[in-house]
Amino acid sequence: MPKPTARPTPKLASKSSREARNQLTSVVLVFPLLLLYQLGVVLIYPTINGADLLTRSLFQNVGLSISAYLGYTALVAVIFAIVVAVLRRRQQVHLRAFVPMLLESTIFALTMGSLIVLVMTRVFGINPRLAAAGGGISQAGLVSRVVMSLGAGFWEETTFRLGILSGVAALGQRMIGLRRPVAFLIALGVSSFLFSAAHHIPPYGNPLALGVFTFRVLAGVFFGLLFWFRGFAVAAYTHALYDIYVLVLKP
Repeated sequence: MPKPTARPTPKLASKSSREARNQLTSVVLVFPLLLLYQLGVVLIYPTINGADLLTRSLFQNVGLSISAYLGYTALVAVIFAIVVAVLRRRQQVHLRAFVPMLLESTIFALTMGSLIVLVMTRVFGINPRLAAAGGGISQAGLVSRVVMSLGAGFWEETTFRLGILSGVAALGQRMIGLRRPVAFLIALGVSSFLFSAAHHIPPYGNPLALGVFTFRVLAGVFFGLLFWFRGFAVAAYTHALYDIYVLVLKP
């Protein structure tokens, strides 16, 4: 009698990876970045992440006070909890994916800078010293740098990857009829170029320089690949942790 063959069990890492890429799980895992940033803005205002158009509009156009802004943040948290509770009927939330996702993001955050510099020097022949961007945020206080890093992780990934990259890719596929890989590559290029360009918009952006612009385009490509293949949560936390490493730990 032949021995029964055991069914292969998926590896834990692969299972955690799939859970982190679950759309609802990914959004839930990223929410702490938004919440911590929104609360941190109270401490560092008028410093606001450039991609955070909503908060800027609330303060400048609506004229919210700090107490009203905290009330707005609490309302957002409540609405978010309700939405998650409703969506859980269709999709599960895997909170156990948080630690593996955070470890993966940390590894990417600590290695992406060296990888980008390697590409700049070996592929494009650009001196990595030209990629040393200045900017007022690097001279800001510790709390401001941490809060802005968290804001970059959430708002810039939401704007350029979740919004622009996904939107351009969907437009290319559904409206123009491009094949999925072609649509993705075009969307990756567009979103990465705009991501870099946004950091040079006056009056708060860095002066335009080849090395700095190229570094950020490649960073946009890196984040875009993480978003597409590893999920929104991995891209957002990698971005936030990279900025914390550069702006807080490295100096």
